[in-house]
Amino acid sequence: MKKSGWIIIVLLLLIISGCTTTNKPEKHGKNATKSEIKKENKGEDSAQQMDDSKPKDQLAGTDYRSYQHMDYKAKIAPKFAADELTKPPAGNWTTNGGDIHNSRYSPLEKITASNVKNLKVEWVTSLGSGLEFKYSGEATPLVYDGVMFTTTGANQVQALDAKTGKMIWEYRPQLADGLNTVCCGWTSRGVALGDGKVFVGLLDARLVALDQKTGKVLWETRVDDWEKGYTITSAPLYYDGKVYTGIAGGEYAIRGYVAAYDSEIGRQVWRSYTLPAPGAKGSDTWPKDSRNWLTGGAPVWQTPAIDPELGLIYFSTGNTSPDLDGSKREGDNLFADSILALDANTGEYKWHFQEVHHDIWDMDPSNPVVLFDVKMGGQMRKGMAQAGKTGWLYILDRTNGKPLIGIEEKPVPQNANQKTSPTQPFPTGDAFVPQAVTEEDVKRDLPKDFKGEIGSIFTPFWDKPMTLKPSPQGGANWPPSAYNPNTEYFYVLGNDNYFAYAHYGEEEKDRFTEGKEYIGSVWQPVEKSPSRGTVTALDIKTNKIVWQKKWDAIAYSGLLTTKGNLVFTGHNDGRIIAYDASKGDQLWEFKMDAGANAPPITYEVDGKQYISIFAAGNTLAGTKHGDKIYTFSLEGKYGSVKDIPKDKINTSPVKNKAAKTEKQPAADKNKAKKEDTSTAAGETVYKNNCLACHGAGGGGGHNGPNLQQTKMDLDAIIKQVTNGKGQMPPFKDTLSKDEIQAVAKYVKSLGGG
Repeated sequence: MKKSGWIIIVLLLLIISGCTTTNKPEKHGKNATKSEIKKENKGEDSAQQMDDSKPKDQLAGTDYRSYQHMDYKAKIAPKFAADELTKPPAGNWTTNGGDIHNSRYSPLEKITASNVKNLKVEWVTSLGSGLEFKYSGEATPLVYDGVMFTTTGANQVQALDAKTGKMIWEYRPQLADGLNTVCCGWTSRGVALGDGKVFVGLLDARLVALDQKTGKVLWETRVDDWEKGYTITSAPLYYDGKVYTGIAGGEYAIRGYVAAYDSEIGRQVWRSYTLPAPGAKGSDTWPKDSRNWLTGGAPVWQTPAIDPELGLIYFSTGNTSPDLDGSKREGDNLFADSILALDANTGEYKWHFQEVHHDIWDMDPSNPVVLFDVKMGGQMRKGMAQAGKTGWLYILDRTNGKPLIGIEEKPVPQNANQKTSPTQPFPTGDAFVPQAVTEEDVKRDLPKDFKGEIGSIFTPFWDKPMTLKPSPQGGANWPPSAYNPNTEYFYVLGNDNYFAYAHYGEEEKDRFTEGKEYIGSVWQPVEKSPSRGTVTALDIKTNKIVWQKKWDAIAYSGLLTTKGNLVFTGHNDGRIIAYDASKGDQLWEFKMDAGANAPPITYEVDGKQYISIFAAGNTLAGTKHGDKIYTFSLEGKYGSVKDIPKDKINTSPVKNKAAKTEKQPAADKNKAKKEDTSTAAGETVYKNNCLACHGAGGGGGHNGPNLQQTKMDLDAIIKQVTNGKGQMPPFKDTLSKDEIQAVAKYVKSLGGG
């Protein structure tokens, strides 16, 4: 062939490869190298990774397994039309938020405020994984035509008969060996469903499509590299032949984004970054000629919402990186801590609203955005609301991002070292948690020897510890909110606890390294201080509190509201609770065998309404772990956990086979063969059970104190780990004596014991 012919072929190949994304290339400044720009577009040609020479129930070169336990007799999910996904869920619950507006409202009304007291357990299923303390059970189950689809914190997916709880199939992935870049507990918040497939995002940053009837892998796409800090904890969203997912990892100096994938083959359709490249819109809110656009964070923790009529997808973005050190990132730092609206087909930017400018407190909006329509000022308005860690509800016009209810920029305290923003947005209305630490708080709640400085929301800190409210747990954290169009109330869970912040200098060991946690300062809860929670109903038209319930524990579950004038939620102590949606009166509760730290759902099969919730505990809430889905009905048989016969609890036929993530049987805990009790072995135990709370190397985490400063001796540490104390749960039922001794030795070696 002539040389000119080869040139034509090469050019054609280049043209074809360049047409795999609908995103227009971003403009780049002079400080962006060619290699960086090339790196930015990595993944836009990502496709499924399959080897047709291997059985379809085992992905090539891995230990992925799918097990079929029963014939799948239900209908297959279609390519849902827009109206099927926007109307409130009645018989089915087909998306993570109930509908693609994330309203978590159901029009079912067989269970009402007058008869909810008669709810009893209909069935219970033990899912058989995710029992280790590093896992958290946060998943929202989906239901379609009498089949439930759910996942555990270990990313194992199950299909259950929604009438009986019997397991139809299960998918057991093998996560990447050495996975150690999961910030805040190993979890998955659910799956997506559409076009005969079940979609799940894995912690090691892969997106997988499973056959709805068998659980076998149809395609798999590597979204990004977990070694660099990219993970997926949110439930994907199916809409219009695409699967949307965000990427987590803001604590690891990633570059956040949302991406859309073709639901048929797993190839990326578009990717939209949440940190602007040099020269792009928002880049002037970062230091000029900086590299923050590559490492500034802004992850996406939650499942987006979509308005098909406007053609927009909405989501909130996470923290800046480093979280707590603003000294090297002067400016507002867009688009971190923001609500973003993009074109759902192309990923093109439409508008944004930033809730916290130049965040140094980890006040990122991790709660899902909720879309609603309501009459205001005599006309119907297309609204959206997002419950912030700040303790405020931000209510916007979703057509343009402007406030529906006033939000005023007000001056805030300053710190020159932190390069703080001169103003912050203050919504009109009520905060749903306290936003200041007062002298009265100190006298009532804090230890007598407390001598730290105290402040209120947006008070900056530097070299001296500053105790503030709200904490990095919120306000509102990840547990989803709900909106009821009948009451026109927005329901939100809030947290109220004391956290201290202090800056540390950037020593050699603390400098940014790709794949290493990077928060830039120290934070930890004030020891021996209480943690409280709130369940609040706010009037969507005024942003004023209508009713509120206060708990002596953080509120860490999620919400469901129904036409039956009910609000359901879970409690750390294992209770599922029902409130009157209008008045807030508690009407019913049932205590399960593990922390109820996942959102409840409701569905209907053959005319019977059910309520379901995953009770599996939560690492950051410090709650008792389990692995069961509890389902209730008015015709249920069991009024308490003690009433449920063990042989009536559904289990997997292969419960103790092949799954490396399962809990070790109790009989093996104290086996005669001596386990490794070395410091090195203790570090492994620490990473699996303690890191999410106490941070890497014990330096302080999301709700655990800095272990490098502990004064306890080895015996005291062993006692603390064994029996727990305060907000720390006991590990005597989940770790062997040798494991406890090993992790105690490791903690002592950190420098404080």
